[in-house]
Amino acid sequence: MASEKENTPILGEDGQPLTKSQIKKLEKERQKEARRLEVAARLAAEKAAREAANPDHSVGRYGKLPMNQSAEELQQPRIDIQALSSEHVGQTIQLRGRVHVSRPTGSKMLFVTLRQKTNTVQSVLTVDETTVSKQMLKFATSIPSESLVVVEAVVLEAPEKVKSCTVHDYELKIEKIHVVSEASRLPFTIEDAQRPLAEFTEDSGFVKVDLDTRLNNRIVDLRTTTNQAVFRIQAGVCRLFRDYLDNLGFVEIHTPKMIAAASEGGANVFEVTYFKEKAYLAQSPQLYKQMMICADFDRVYEIGPVFRAEDSNTHRHMTEFVGLDLEMAFQEHYHEVLKVIGGLFTHLFKGLETKFRKELDTVQKQYPFDEFLYLDEPLVLHFAEGIKLLREAGVDVDDFEDLSTANERKLGELVRQKYKTDFYILDKFPLAVRPFYTMPDAKDPKYSNSYDMFIRGEEILSGAQRIHDAVYLEERAREHGVDIKTIQPYIDAFKYGAPPHAGGGIGLERVVMLYLNLKNIRRTSLFPRDPKRLTP
Repeated sequence: MASEKENTPILGEDGQPLTKSQIKKLEKERQKEARRLEVAARLAAEKAAREAANPDHSVGRYGKLPMNQSAEELQQPRIDIQALSSEHVGQTIQLRGRVHVSRPTGSKMLFVTLRQKTNTVQSVLTVDETTVSKQMLKFATSIPSESLVVVEAVVLEAPEKVKSCTVHDYELKIEKIHVVSEASRLPFTIEDAQRPLAEFTEDSGFVKVDLDTRLNNRIVDLRTTTNQAVFRIQAGVCRLFRDYLDNLGFVEIHTPKMIAAASEGGANVFEVTYFKEKAYLAQSPQLYKQMMICADFDRVYEIGPVFRAEDSNTHRHMTEFVGLDLEMAFQEHYHEVLKVIGGLFTHLFKGLETKFRKELDTVQKQYPFDEFLYLDEPLVLHFAEGIKLLREAGVDVDDFEDLSTANERKLGELVRQKYKTDFYILDKFPLAVRPFYTMPDAKDPKYSNSYDMFIRGEEILSGAQRIHDAVYLEERAREHGVDIKTIQPYIDAFKYGAPPHAGGGIGLERVVMLYLNLKNIRRTSLFPRDPKRLTP
């Protein structure tokens, strides 16, 4: 019987007998696994011994919270960082924020900067005998940057001003810290993404985050305090725009963005399939604004998307942007409208200075810009006066050609030097360079009752008195090669009596870019669209 057992072959997983070398290899693997289990058991026993010798007195004070599924309402009050004041000193508070940066100091202390939007506060964990254990400190040290945490902490007066945070006079002594949502590895650090340009030197060793990398990872990029400030300023422009016009009796409207004909004429229009027909994405709400004037709304404005199929890969062009449009009936002269729009910009500039000082200072830290100069009553120059200024400066320019980008900038420099303003209005553009619905000048038909407005030497508004006579409007449309059938409802609107009117369209992103002097319009668009970018 014994000889039979000795001769019984050892079978492998495939049911076939193993060779001697295979059996030898298998035995080595079994011995290796046994040693591994022995080491694991020893390490577990040593860990248990250490924990028994050093019990974790912070159990329940730290860890990862389960996913929030709105299971219950605890109604625990939480503080905003920006609300911290002397009233909170000595109090225990709760707040939720992101781990902006953490910095261990030795084996018993950890500094953590917590962030909410544009606000930051310094907090500290220190190992002690009752509240913060070594285990808790180790856990807090391991929390990845940008993770969302909830902390319970005592508010203390800072021993010295904390210059690296927006809260200078207070710090938090953390007693509890729980992770709400853990961040994965970041494509770049928030610190690098919001570092002032002046800090990037050959010897700094800092990593400069280029614009494409930012836009490809826009969610992370938008968390920087600079971007938080930029888009709060942008929202402020919209609010100031609305407030000013609402107070003057304007009505906010919402017009179609899919239309039957190109609203501005020309080829720079996106064509889409509309069931069995063709449709176009609106290049502006121009035609509908005018129709609303014909409908006796008198004063209207709209904030909405504008689409331009221009293959322009420049610092100031996008294929989709936000338009701030307005239209207004006037009594005698289109300069009535010009004054309203000029007053609008003065209101915007003053509002940004007074209501968004903190945000402006935040942007200034990363992207320094010259103080914005403007006059309470905006400067208005005739187009011919602008041409004269350019020629006096040695620029070769034609009387009736539109201004090139380079000449716009040059004229902006000349106006700033002579008139001490970064905002001005250029009136009476040549008729040949304006759309078909622009009213010609009554005294010189080579010019028109149209105007552009400029910030830091770049155009941010284009507007005009519109033709309000149906017969003349149709005549001008034909001269521009517009198929009358495609705009017949627009022309028909003027057949029933229309008041003289004028207006303009403002590019929101361009206004913010130029006011802050950010050099590239993509910095002021949440998710930019240009000929090369359709995501994210």
